Amino acid sequence: MSMAGANSYVLFPVGGKRFALPADAVAELAQPDRLHTFPHTTPLVTGVLVRRGRIVPVFDVAEVLVGPGAPIRKFYLIARRNASEGEWVAIPVTGECELVTAKLKPVPEGADEYVTGTLKVGEQTVEVVNLARIFSAYTEAHRAANNWAEVRQ
Repeated sequence: MSMAGANSYVLFPVGGKRFALPADAVAELAQPDRLHTFPHTTPLVTGVLVRRGRIVPVFDVAEVLVGPGAPIRKFYLIARRNASEGEWVAIPVTGECELVTAKLKPVPEGADEYVTGTLKVGEQTVEVVNLARIFSAYTEAHRAANNWAEVRQ
């Protein structure tokens, strides 16, 4: 997204909500592709896609963002998991994405730890999320739940 400026964000829908990523962290919105699955225990990873000769893990954040009842996702948003690193991941989204320019507002009190700020887009407030934080928060919660289950046995 070379046309993106400092205040540019890509809005993406998951379920009935929209979330945002900084535009410079997004590479493309891809049509559904063949998802390759394999046995693994990595939380949130549902498989991999092969895009432009590169293996891209599919990082399904819907459960974290909107809960377990998220509808079928139609597209893959290809983005960097961590803004400072080049690791690309595919995020399944429920519809088309939108590029917007907006001023980032501070994180509201009580927001989830993966929220880095909010945007005012029309009448809607959209959370800007950090994919690396979503992954680490979910992994820690998943690990804690599994440890609790082991202790109870």
